[in-house]
Amino acid sequence: MTNPVTDTSGLPRFSEIRAEHVEPAIDELLAESRQAVEDLLARNGDYTWSNLVAPLEAIHDRLHKAWSPVSHLNAVVNSDELRAAYNACVPKLTAFETELAQDERLYQAYRQVRERRDFADLTAAQKRSVDNALRDFQLAGVALPQADKVRFAQIAERLSELSSRFSDNLLDATHAWSLDLTDHSQVAGLPESALGVMRQNAASAGSDGWRVTLDMPVVQAILTHADDRELRYQVYQAFTTRASDVGPNAGAYDNGPIMDEIMALRCEQARLLGYNNPAEVSLIPKMAESVEQVQGFLDDLAAKSVPAAQRELAELQCYARDEHGVDQLEAWDIGYYAEKLRQARYDISPEDLRPYFPVDRTIHGLFQVVERLYGVRIAQEANDDVWHPEVRFYTVRDADGSPRAHFYMDLYARANKRGGAWLAICRSRHRSDTGVQLPVAFLTCNVTPPVGDDPALLSHDEVQTLFHEFGHGLHHMLTQVDTPSVAGISGVAWDAVELPSQFMENWTWEREALDLFAAHYQTGDPIPAELFERLQAARNFQAAMRMVRQLEFSLFDLRLHAEYDPGHGPGIHALLDAVRSQIAVVRPPSFNRFPNTFGHIFAGPYAAGYYSYKWAEVLSADAYARFEEEGIFNAETGRDFREQILERGGSADAMALFQAFRGRPPSVEPLLRHSGLAA
Repeated sequence: MTNPVTDTSGLPRFSEIRAEHVEPAIDELLAESRQAVEDLLARNGDYTWSNLVAPLEAIHDRLHKAWSPVSHLNAVVNSDELRAAYNACVPKLTAFETELAQDERLYQAYRQVRERRDFADLTAAQKRSVDNALRDFQLAGVALPQADKVRFAQIAERLSELSSRFSDNLLDATHAWSLDLTDHSQVAGLPESALGVMRQNAASAGSDGWRVTLDMPVVQAILTHADDRELRYQVYQAFTTRASDVGPNAGAYDNGPIMDEIMALRCEQARLLGYNNPAEVSLIPKMAESVEQVQGFLDDLAAKSVPAAQRELAELQCYARDEHGVDQLEAWDIGYYAEKLRQARYDISPEDLRPYFPVDRTIHGLFQVVERLYGVRIAQEANDDVWHPEVRFYTVRDADGSPRAHFYMDLYARANKRGGAWLAICRSRHRSDTGVQLPVAFLTCNVTPPVGDDPALLSHDEVQTLFHEFGHGLHHMLTQVDTPSVAGISGVAWDAVELPSQFMENWTWEREALDLFAAHYQTGDPIPAELFERLQAARNFQAAMRMVRQLEFSLFDLRLHAEYDPGHGPGIHALLDAVRSQIAVVRPPSFNRFPNTFGHIFAGPYAAGYYSYKWAEVLSADAYARFEEEGIFNAETGRDFREQILERGGSADAMALFQAFRGRPPSVEPLLRHSGLAA
């Protein structure tokens, strides 16, 4: 029997992968990869794309195909055994990547490829791949003295371990807390969708009543709808103190020391490379040109949104005082009274929309929107080899019926699954002597699961999340780039990677699109005109407060990576307090430990890059403005977006691709208009 992890000949063999397979498989593949690299270097002296870069792309591709299902399983069906195997392999993989990136022989070989006369004959993707590799050699310290190289590699390995520990602590802390309720008065105000999930939680645990967990659908429902202020406080406190030194599980899974070590090591790496701080290093492969440019971008958005956010908060405070007798709004009151005010002003609640978004119709509608825009066809395929019975498998086909890509969809929140929503690469498009390997993606969400005999009913926010993540999926799956390192979302400047995802959200607000799928799960009736009008009217309710919250996260991330100085100056939480003093309109309580849960920057790829959400939102709003001008289902406009953005992936400069589609540089005006902040 072959090890299912090393068998990369077909789709992952999820039903066969066990924790004990992981480390032996990775050890075997790393040994083979190291030998293959040595053979490449020994066999050739005159290096070309064909005898150096193409084989290296294949080596990386095979290793990724083996590791991606393991990494994915660790996120969606986490167990102690799998976690141990995963964590044992992370430093080994990091060490291998660092070895290659610091190998002066490889660096000189790539330089030789770049300097050849026939370099100009390579495809745009091939040239981009070589240029990116040369940049990454420098960023990995290939030119450092040997002692500094060794230290740089040690730091890289340690950082990979710390990021994994950060994620593990957050997952464990999230699932370590629960609260059982038995009194109806405690759950007053909660919608049936949330109560059903909480009843199922209790039943699964052998309890009566309702079990509150820190899974996002439950937390959001309580902070938005629960009449019991003490319950809101308990949930808010538990949620915002996860993985920290305070709160119900104080110290048990504390990410504080991990964060400090991560930042100290990032600063040391930056100094080894000759930069002032990690932010400068992070921006090298991005669209933005400098820390000062990003700071100015965020400050400009803040100047346009903070005054409006202050007015919105004042309105909420007046409403809570005048209509509900609440003189002091606490952080755990904001969502609750905001929802009351929204209902009073627009007569609409998120629960009003749920019956119109049954999960199967919504997924089908998403596919219809994509099919109209890009001329592809999407259908579910039989595939029983998945990691959970709820997982679905789909094939994307061109108009002529030929397969273009595949993807797995895992929608519902459950135990031992990381929170949030994301798109991950299972396989990249890769053309080799044996043919074309089609891209395969993992699409993961944590939406409200079905309750009883009813289908899962999504909130409009969850519909937006589904469309958002599928936008990432389209970027990966519709690529026509044949070189894995720049195919799909690979090699895309990080501050442009959110463009296709945020772009797709726009269709969830369009009547013409919603009429394709939004229908009451019991009657089949479409969303009534007056309900749709109320949805549109409420679209920008507290939009400035939402904008400021994202700017707070972005500025904190940027300043942390530009200003943090180990052992000197302000610490992580002090820097966040400084940002909040500058920009926040809602000041959370002192026990709030948001940084301890900020996986985007401490366990993910957004370090000094969280601003990318707003940066890319400027691009996405402006790109969508062309559809507003020419028709939201205009076939020619859709074809242009597919060909200029989605199909090109990381094979060209992100700004050049955007301007090819839009015909000019991006404008911030559409974003301000969509957010209700335009002058």
